[in-house]
Amino acid sequence: MKKYKIALIKGDGIGPEIIDEAVKVLDAVASCSDFSFSYEEALMGGCAYDITGNPLPQETINIALSSDAVLFGAIGGEKWDALPREMRPESGLLRFRKELGVYANLRPAVVYDELINASSLKASVVKGVDLMVVRELIGGIYFGEPKGRTADKGWNTMVYTRDEIVRIAHQAFKIAMQRSKRVCSVDKANVLDVSQLWRDTVIEVAKEYPEVELSHMYVDNAAMQLIRDPRQFDVMLTGNIFGDILSDEASMLSGSIGLLPSASVGAKIGVYEPIHGSAPDIAGQGIANPIATIASASMMLRYGLDEIASANKIDDAIKRALSEGYRTQDLAQFDAKEVCSTSEMGSIIANYIVR
Repeated sequence: MKKYKIALIKGDGIGPEIIDEAVKVLDAVASCSDFSFSYEEALMGGCAYDITGNPLPQETINIALSSDAVLFGAIGGEKWDALPREMRPESGLLRFRKELGVYANLRPAVVYDELINASSLKASVVKGVDLMVVRELIGGIYFGEPKGRTADKGWNTMVYTRDEIVRIAHQAFKIAMQRSKRVCSVDKANVLDVSQLWRDTVIEVAKEYPEVELSHMYVDNAAMQLIRDPRQFDVMLTGNIFGDILSDEASMLSGSIGLLPSASVGAKIGVYEPIHGSAPDIAGQGIANPIATIASASMMLRYGLDEIASANKIDDAIKRALSEGYRTQDLAQFDAKEVCSTSEMGSIIANYIVR
C-alpha cells in the first residue's frame, strides 16, 4: 500500500478549522483506496511568528520539502499588521513559495448547479462553467528587472525567458489532457514583444500535444469573453499579471469565494490551498465554509499525487452535499435545506465518500 506524507500548515484564523475538515475527508477517501496518509504539522504565518519570532521557520521549509504535498489553510490578520514587512505572515508565504519553486498557479472556477443563483451573472450564462486558469507565478512584470521609481517616474520590466514559458505551457497542456483537451493561451502579442515570444513558444510546445486544441486570445478580449461566454473556456494559459487579473475575475463566476480551491506547483512540491483568507472575525465559531479547502485536497490528489479516481470521489461528494441542500452559513440564503457547521459539512462530505 502506498503511503503519502502530507505537510499540514494550518496557519491563522479559520485555517485550523478548515484543514481539520480536509484531513477528515482525505482519511475517508484513503479508507476505501489503496493508499494511506501520514501528516506532519508545520508552522507558518502569524502563529509561527508568535511562537518562533519568524513567520516562516526553516523547519517548515524542511518538513515541506520532505513531504509529498503541502495542504495549507490561511494566514494573516490584523494582529500582525503592524509588524515590519519582512516579519508579516504574508512575507513568510511569499518566501515559502520561492523556496519551493512553485511557478504554476492553478485556479479552477466551477459553477455548481445547486448554487447557480449565487453568481452575479445570469444563470443562462454561468450554468455548466468548469474552467481552469493556469497562471505563471514567479516571473513576468512582477519580478522583471530593471524596476524602480523616482519622485516623478516609475518603471517595471515584463520579462519572460523561453524556458519559463515552456515549463508553464507544459503544465497547461498536461492539465488539458485530463480535461476537455482545449487550451486558450492569453497574451498581448499585438502590442508586446514578450507576448509574441510567449505565443510562438506556446505554439512550439503544443506540437507535443497533438490531441489538444490550441487557441489564442488577447487579454482584453479574454476579460470580456469570460463574462460574455465563460463556457467557451477549458484551460486558460497566461502570464503572471494577466493571470492575476483573469483568475480573480473567473473566481467570481461561482458567486462564493468559500468554494474555490487552488494549487501552486513546480519542480519540487505542490502547495494546495483555498483562495480565501484567514477570516479572523469568524475564527473559532464553527461557521467557516470548508469546501474550498476540501476541494484543494482533491486538487492535491489529482495534480500532486496522480490519484485521479480518489479526487473524483471527493468532487462527487461535494456536489452531492450541495445537491442535498447542505449549506454553511455563507451560503444559507441559497436554497438551504439544512445550515451546517464547519465540522458538520466536513463529516457529510466524508460520509458520502465512505458510502
